[in-house]
Amino acid sequence: MTTTTATTTTTTRRSGRRGNHEGSITQLADGRWQARVTLEGGQRKAFYGKTRQEVQQKLTAALRDRDRGLPTICEKQTLGQYAAHWLDVKRNEIKASTWTRYEALLRVHVLPALGKLALEKITPQHLQRLYLGRIASGTSPSTVRRAHALLHHVFSDAMRLGLVGRNVSELVDPPRAPWHEMAFLTREQARALLSAATGHRLEALIVVALSTGMRQGELLGLRWRDVDLDARKVVVQQTVKYVSGHGYLFTEPKTKESRRSVRLSTLAVEALRRHRAQQLKDRLGVGPAWEDLDLVFPSKLGTPLDGGHVLRRVLHPLLRQAGLPIIRFHDLRHTAATLALAQGRNIKEVSEMLGHADVSTTLALYVHVSPDMQGQLADAMDAALRC
Repeated sequence: MTTTTATTTTTTRRSGRRGNHEGSITQLADGRWQARVTLEGGQRKAFYGKTRQEVQQKLTAALRDRDRGLPTICEKQTLGQYAAHWLDVKRNEIKASTWTRYEALLRVHVLPALGKLALEKITPQHLQRLYLGRIASGTSPSTVRRAHALLHHVFSDAMRLGLVGRNVSELVDPPRAPWHEMAFLTREQARALLSAATGHRLEALIVVALSTGMRQGELLGLRWRDVDLDARKVVVQQTVKYVSGHGYLFTEPKTKESRRSVRLSTLAVEALRRHRAQQLKDRLGVGPAWEDLDLVFPSKLGTPLDGGHVLRRVLHPLLRQAGLPIIRFHDLRHTAATLALAQGRNIKEVSEMLGHADVSTTLALYVHVSPDMQGQLADAMDAALRC
């Protein structure tokens, strides 16, 4: 016995009949809608959906991808196939460092477990098992949370294209981020670090980090053209970061708040003047081997410094020399903020110094309040309430 399926063709015309390369949309006898498009090489691809709008979205996406030379989305594709397509699209939309991080998160933490599953068949249970499995294998909760945030982004785009009916990641809670007490140096410890750094080739880097709270990438990407020692300020215009497969990349700060002017202390200005004079001598000694990138804190050949090198070969030895606890370079930023607050600077000033997008970010980070500030607060409450 032979069964045939009849179709009813519907035509949508904005200005005449569709061209051969615009695709077609038809309604099947069972009520579903079908879109068909001709790809490069003459291959035909069909998409199905419950509504005309759904298949129209798929058709539009397929035509767009075909014209851009990208792999065309198909209804039955796996998460791995869609992730490859998604990364291709994002490559020219985001920073290379961000793209590299996304690719690694998907390749290492997501696709080995879920890559062969049909995109539309992935359930909340799949994601729950993924997260539990990663935690059990030793992956940090913070990394799993980043993978979850990335999957939310991926499924949001898939839903917008009509490939899935829901963002499954919204139905799953990621692992709770572990709480870590913020590390920072006290005023006495910060002074001890500066004392240990006196005379070091990168003394000025430590001074500026402690007195401005600038990020490591901002400091290592800082150029002399962005520094005005007479006006005692620097303008944060770029950051630098090493990205595997790309080398050192100079990029603009992520937010308009990060592109900021930062005032310099007299201590920092004096350190930078000494640093510039020594750098000119070093440059003359190197001669033609010097690569002129106008960097304030370059290597001995003028090239960008590696952040890991600065941590292991500069900061940690200086901390040991001063008898101080080993901290991250980023903790110098926390130290700068904490010292500024301890000196009575208001939270808005500190937030602008750090380049935070919102004061609430600063409040959330520095709600810990140093012991000195707690004592000042207790004394202030005594003065307010004692009869």
